[in-house]
Amino acid sequence: MEAIITFSVYCIGMLVIGLWTYSKTSTLSDYILGGRSLNPWVAALSAQASDFSGWLLLGLPGAVYASGIGGMWIGVGLAIGAYLNWQFIAKRLRRYTEVSNDSVTLPEFFENRFRDKSHSLRVVSALFILIFYMIYVASGLVATGKLFVAIFDGITFTQGLWIGALVVIAYTFLGGFLAASYTDFIQGSIMFLALVIAPVYVIWGHLGGLSGLWTKLSSINPDLLYVTSTVTSNFAEGTYWQSAGTAGFITIISLLAWGLGYPGQPHIIARFMGIRSAKDVPKARMIAMVWIGISLLGAIFVALAGIAYFEVPLDDPEQVFIQIIQALFNPWVAGFLLAAVLAAIMSTMDSQLVVACSALAEDFYKPFFRKKASQKELMWVGRIATVAIAGVALALASTGSQSVLGIVSYAWAGFGSVFGPPVIFALWWRCTTGPAVLLGMLVGGITVILWEVFPTISTALGVDGLYSLVPGFVLSCLVIWIVSLLGKAHPEVEAEYNQAIVD
Repeated sequence: MEAIITFSVYCIGMLVIGLWTYSKTSTLSDYILGGRSLNPWVAALSAQASDFSGWLLLGLPGAVYASGIGGMWIGVGLAIGAYLNWQFIAKRLRRYTEVSNDSVTLPEFFENRFRDKSHSLRVVSALFILIFYMIYVASGLVATGKLFVAIFDGITFTQGLWIGALVVIAYTFLGGFLAASYTDFIQGSIMFLALVIAPVYVIWGHLGGLSGLWTKLSSINPDLLYVTSTVTSNFAEGTYWQSAGTAGFITIISLLAWGLGYPGQPHIIARFMGIRSAKDVPKARMIAMVWIGISLLGAIFVALAGIAYFEVPLDDPEQVFIQIIQALFNPWVAGFLLAAVLAAIMSTMDSQLVVACSALAEDFYKPFFRKKASQKELMWVGRIATVAIAGVALALASTGSQSVLGIVSYAWAGFGSVFGPPVIFALWWRCTTGPAVLLGMLVGGITVILWEVFPTISTALGVDGLYSLVPGFVLSCLVIWIVSLLGKAHPEVEAEYNQAIVD
């Protein structure tokens, strides 16, 4: 009952924010970019909350629970990638999107940056956004279903999907980018507190501190404590934490490579575009990195504590955070901490829905169907698109994989390969050309899709198990570099580049 009350209060609070921001949303620009009004705190926490999602409280703890501390390589790669994204992308993108005909979406930025009169950059960008965001939102809905099944007796996985979808759709439909950003700020704060409180309480309150934790883990399998060791588990077959030798080069590279995906995540870089000034970026970067460092450590220690605490291993490793909270905390405190899982999930889904609906309204509907559409009309097209995209994601979540990490890894690789190299080259190399970026997007996206659909490709190349983001990102970079060398940037484009990058 306590958990139901806590969850109800949380959901009502999110809806109130949606209603409040509804009055502040009168144009499509307001709906998808919030009028570029985010302060550093909101920009930082909303960016990272929308980044880590349910993966931080379900996927990462599950990976570490299954493989020991060696699973932390993903977290290391993400921390490095997030810092580089804030350091080298945020300020230039904020400045460039304003200089470049006040671009409000990533596809529009590419079109304006390279003076693409054919609209091919815009269309291809928007198509990839729709494809991969439907998959990405589905991962959030899967996480929601798992959460409700674990917490509430009698609720099925499908019912959990619907509850989460309806709440997120409601406040995103009303308030758009501002609702997503302000709710993400609150959700990011809740996630941060949960990942500080939970591991500290479990480790020092029930396991005898760090020394007790290390002793218990060593008694289970010493390799759980070594970052270079491989420990495998098959929870379906009842085998747990079996040593499998030293982690190979391909394994470590694949885990670290998650950091490559940051420059290509539209829902994250939308915060860079929406921050009120490029001068606010350094402060936002510092806030974001403190949040990331502590949150990642908290997630890792929750998983390690779960290995040590539960005498009987869990059936689903991605449930470790939820199971620890339910087992050890007062029901009212548990309700608050479990609301953090819902917060993590919703903070990503709302941001992804806003970006996806902007692709439909701003990058398809306006240029190809209603060039003279009013701002009010476009705003309502965006709202309708929010519902439609969420509906497709709901269908995918109902029939697809129920591994949060597996679904997220596919979408993350897709965005990282399609948009990461074009964003980097567009902001850091004046000689980059539009045709090169278009080909780079296609090569990156197609590579990821083929790599995921046909795993025999990596086996045939002798890199079995290599994360699809690596070949997709590298091949996209090579294509953009080579094709740009064969062409020539327009003088007007180079002049705008010089104006945009001035510090």
